[in-house]
Amino acid sequence: MTIAVKNELVIERVINAPRALVWKAFTEADHLKHWWGPVGFKLEVLKLDVRKGGIFHFAMKADDGAEMFGRFDYINVQAPEKIIFTNSFADADGNHARAPFSNEWPIKVLNTWTFEEKNGKTTLLLCGEPFEATETEMKRFVQEFPGMNEGFGGTFDQLDAYLATLK
Repeated sequence: MTIAVKNELVIERVINAPRALVWKAFTEADHLKHWWGPVGFKLEVLKLDVRKGGIFHFAMKADDGAEMFGRFDYINVQAPEKIIFTNSFADADGNHARAPFSNEWPIKVLNTWTFEEKNGKTTLLLCGEPFEATETEMKRFVQEFPGMNEGFGGTFDQLDAYLATLK
């Protein structure tokens, strides 16, 4: 489910696994490589340091050879309840970069992800909004809500499938 609040993307997803396991899936390279990223891409974790001031630098590679890089900069990590970070596209060295598909996409997006467990399932609440963005970048971000909803849906479907293999 996606809800637009001004320039904020909000997605709620119920994951059929306990919070401790979901937290590990989001914060450990051995888990992330199995599910994070767009459908059809393989993830290579280049650096992962999930703590305040740490970064997650990664490469996403498609079967046709296409390659993109991304980066998270962790602002606050409260295990296993919350992660606050900015994310951006990056270059191979981990420097922030423009999105390969648009010069109007914000360089950074501020994210707050919360994890709440109930009855052995985890509700993930993802909230993201452009960070230090121009009006044009904010408009482009909002225009892409349908695509982001679809993209995160596919990513979280991969997470569900991966977690099912661990039970």
